[in-house]
Amino acid sequence: MNILRRLPLSRLLLLCALAVVIGVSATALAFAVTGGPTPPTKPLAQAIHDALAGPHVEGLSANVVLTDHLLEGANLASGGGAAEGGGGGGGELSSNPLITGASGRLWVSKDGHIRIELQSQKGDTQIISDGHTVSMYDAATNTLYRYTPPAREGASGSPDSGSSSAQQHEVPSVSKIEEAISRLSKHADVSAATPTDVGGQPAYTVRVSPNEGGSLFGGVDLSFDAVHGLPLRAAVYSTTSSAPVIELAASEVSYGPVSSSVFELNPPANVTVKEIKLPSSAEAQPHGTSGGGEKPNVTTHGHGVAAIAVVESKAKAGEKSPTQELEGLPKVTINGVSASELRTELGTVLSFERSGVNYLLAGSVTPAAIEEVARGL
Repeated sequence: MNILRRLPLSRLLLLCALAVVIGVSATALAFAVTGGPTPPTKPLAQAIHDALAGPHVEGLSANVVLTDHLLEGANLASGGGAAEGGGGGGGELSSNPLITGASGRLWVSKDGHIRIELQSQKGDTQIISDGHTVSMYDAATNTLYRYTPPAREGASGSPDSGSSSAQQHEVPSVSKIEEAISRLSKHADVSAATPTDVGGQPAYTVRVSPNEGGSLFGGVDLSFDAVHGLPLRAAVYSTTSSAPVIELAASEVSYGPVSSSVFELNPPANVTVKEIKLPSSAEAQPHGTSGGGEKPNVTTHGHGVAAIAVVESKAKAGEKSPTQELEGLPKVTINGVSASELRTELGTVLSFERSGVNYLLAGSVTPAAIEEVARGL
């Protein structure tokens, strides 16, 4: 059964905008032109509809290449943090294939299970998702990270039960897809479907870019199989370069059943397990409320892709502040206080402590824009 046919239309277009992340995060495929077959030119809505209505797929196996320039040139990636902080964190990052880029393998099952293996001299990184929980095992540090998104309000228990299953398997009409593209176009520029080939498979590529300025985020590409509807390439771009900052691309793509054992993760018994939890909207407090100082205040400055998030939390005795965690980064002065600043092609992160309060600012904007907001706090 076509895996994307199980997705509601809104989630498909979210994929087209690469706000998906396979998980991630995220993300994206270094894509080699193979000289393979290309599909005929079609309007975007028709191309999406025909791909979703294609033959059933029992699974996918492919080679993948991840290219990641996000932290290129930053001390955090090159090991500067390890040299100055003595903790070795920079060295771990510099060898992690998610940071440096790597080649590996990808498997997808017909029921939506995903496994990506990225190879590294210090140990592979494995990412597995069963549609509910995302697990990442880093062999270099023998650490297992797990993240389970909170259940959506009003979500039914089983996606395969009753009439909801039939609705999920129904291919949306061309007119419905056109309506969804029209809604997306109110917030972003959506390109036509460009015929190409990825990994020897005929594919269409669509670019989604913000329709407002002021951000370092230049847009995303998604290339999907023209016959089977599966995404084969994803790339994230900055406004400062025509080359992708992050890219993940498939090659030597083959379709067929994938054994369930492929999606089993069996780390060593002495593995360190870290559960990842993101603050919910209920936990974030409005600016100016104390809440006993236990929960951070989260505010935003600006709007859209140029918005800057500001997190304020009470500094705790004996606990490392974000500034200390990022002490290997370049320093800037904010109203007489030293701050650590991470600069990337897609955005900036700034951290400092003042009067017993930790400040963390992040946004897809230039360092100058972040620093201006910080000086106004």
